[in-house]
Amino acid sequence: MALGAKGPRVAIIHYWLVGMRGGERVLERLLRLYPGADIFTHVVRPDRLSDTIRAHRIQTTFIAKLPGAQRFYQHYLPLMPMALEALDLRGYDLVISSEAGPAKGVIAPPDAFHLCYCHSPMRYLWDHFHDYHARAGWLTKRVMPSMFHRLRQWDAISAQRPDRVLANSAFIARRIRKSWGRDAAVVHPPIDVARFGLSDTVDGPYLWVGQMTPYKRADLVVDAFARLGLPLLMVGTGEMAADVARRATPNVTIVPRLDFAALTRAYAQCRALIFPAEEDFGMIPVEANASGRPVIAYAGGGARETVIDGETGLFFDEQSVESLIDAVERCEAWLSDFSPAAALANARRFAPEVFDAGIRAAVAQGLGLETDLRDVSTPIRRIG
Repeated sequence: MALGAKGPRVAIIHYWLVGMRGGERVLERLLRLYPGADIFTHVVRPDRLSDTIRAHRIQTTFIAKLPGAQRFYQHYLPLMPMALEALDLRGYDLVISSEAGPAKGVIAPPDAFHLCYCHSPMRYLWDHFHDYHARAGWLTKRVMPSMFHRLRQWDAISAQRPDRVLANSAFIARRIRKSWGRDAAVVHPPIDVARFGLSDTVDGPYLWVGQMTPYKRADLVVDAFARLGLPLLMVGTGEMAADVARRATPNVTIVPRLDFAALTRAYAQCRALIFPAEEDFGMIPVEANASGRPVIAYAGGGARETVIDGETGLFFDEQSVESLIDAVERCEAWLSDFSPAAALANARRFAPEVFDAGIRAAVAQGLGLETDLRDVSTPIRRIG
């Protein structure tokens, strides 16, 4: 592939830009790697984005022009395949799709290298379908089976379009293999661990941080601590917030959000972070370790790659109140043996520079330069 003197012309496809969460932090890092990149997305809310993202040219698909798209963009999911395929990417040498909603289905130029960085195949189409179906309204429940059947077909077919797929965790690589029939190398997402640090005093409560949606299992945590009676700080809001608040006992404090300075203090001073969800990767446990604190995590999903059992945290095997209570009680006995230095060392495996090296290696291979992705990937310590 012949490239210009300034390097490849880059297009980054991101599913939607309506807030700053894990996927958008990955996008920020990609933009630092490719500062001249253009962004393509279905819907954008500039007021909710970082300066880094807003500084780039952002082009939306026709989804953005549909009624109420900025709020109800997910209702237009059946039209997103057509919207992606209508994007004109002529002239780009490198196309990077950031996939969690529909993004990889773009039609890249024949001579371009298309790299898909997958946060997860669309959960509502695949292994989480029945969870979403159970919570849907009556009309949506009626149309979901046939509509999603067709969307799954498109999703699997369009997954063959990228030249290479990277997964954000081994857990997601397995999901990609089952859903798309493709192999994916693992490049963990970047976490700015240098922004976190130790506290001179560790006298805070246990800590839970996240969005109060069903799969995050805030309900499990509030019920467990109602029985334990130990102090707990919960930071977050969402559809389950009112229910969680009703179930909270006096030892549980709930706040909708903390600014970054307050959040870093909460991490660094907490007794331990509680992480009960099965996440695709999960940045929060790494942030807690980067603050020198241990994690009590459900032994599923990405946590099995970020938490080292008995060293940087403890696992519990079932998403049940009893299993979590047992883990907290084990933690109380184990904390005197916990080493903040081990937690810090573990967190550094996920520093942004490691992500950069993985992306650069994959792109170099795609552009015809000899390199070995395995040489720059951080080894995963296998648990159990």
